[in-house]
Amino acid sequence: MLNATDRSTAPVRRVRILTAGGTIAMTGEGEGARPELDAEALVASVPGLQAFPDLEAITVLNKPSAHMTLDDQLQICRAARDASRRGIGVVVTHGTDVLEETAMLCDVLHDADAPIVFTGAIRPASAAGADGPANLVDAVSVAASAPAAGMGVLVVFGGEIHHARCARKTDTTSLVAFSSPQTGPLGRVTEGHPTIWSRIPRNPPLDPPELAKRVHIIPSTAGDDGTLARAALSTSPDGIVLGTLGAGHLAPEVLEIWAQVAGDIPIVAYCRPERGVVLNATYGYAGSERDLRGTKIIPAGFLSPQAIRMKLLACLSAGLDVDETRWAFSQDDG
Repeated sequence: MLNATDRSTAPVRRVRILTAGGTIAMTGEGEGARPELDAEALVASVPGLQAFPDLEAITVLNKPSAHMTLDDQLQICRAARDASRRGIGVVVTHGTDVLEETAMLCDVLHDADAPIVFTGAIRPASAAGADGPANLVDAVSVAASAPAAGMGVLVVFGGEIHHARCARKTDTTSLVAFSSPQTGPLGRVTEGHPTIWSRIPRNPPLDPPELAKRVHIIPSTAGDDGTLARAALSTSPDGIVLGTLGAGHLAPEVLEIWAQVAGDIPIVAYCRPERGVVLNATYGYAGSERDLRGTKIIPAGFLSPQAIRMKLLACLSAGLDVDETRWAFSQDDG
């Protein structure tokens, strides 16, 4: 276990920057910011990167993240993983709207020791006080560092280090836009010094050939009568990410709808609160967590709904059946 006294800053591996667009690569004011900077231009605009030897930069995509497709995300993740397999630390610059989803997918694929670090920006490169340069230097310092080895996929933003399984975009305009509600940050970057004080256990990797399955995120709310559940099932989904109230609670008639299909397709449940888990045996009323756990619904209260969707897409596309998918998510239940 590394601790807060580990402040080694000497780069121990070379770093490759993979750019995928987003605000960090945008410029413009009058008509709004638009994608502009490729990898070479982005790196050239950040003086602090000269401190890292053998730094290379490759443009993978240059899109706003709202335009990302599943194929785009898989392309980015494979490029990052393949570089990591060669012992190269990787930094992926990405739009913040869906950064956490691509980072989660990348963590599912990642099977090497060298770290992969996602970062981006809230302010365009042409804006006064642009945050992209500082985030990029911080991310490269983490990707090059000894303490980050074996940690999987990280998100570095606003001086904080988060794990991809925990990170969520929780603010639309703050320069500290990402947080980890369940665990808090794993460390910080201060004056170019990455400090890691905790770790998240890694999961066995998957290698889906594509992401061609249909997975819906279906929330539940007060007064839910199952209309949305029945509408979602009418589209013949391959899997469902199911929002539960409290710590795994649903209206009894809604739970019955999902329970009837949970043996045929994976139904993976999350908790609506940002922190917490699906309970086991606190409540005993109809539709409580006892009833949910008595079905084949798969609890995964540790993850956000968007993270569950990316992992479930990978499980389905890799050919896992319902029981194998249950095992894959068992590490996220608690």
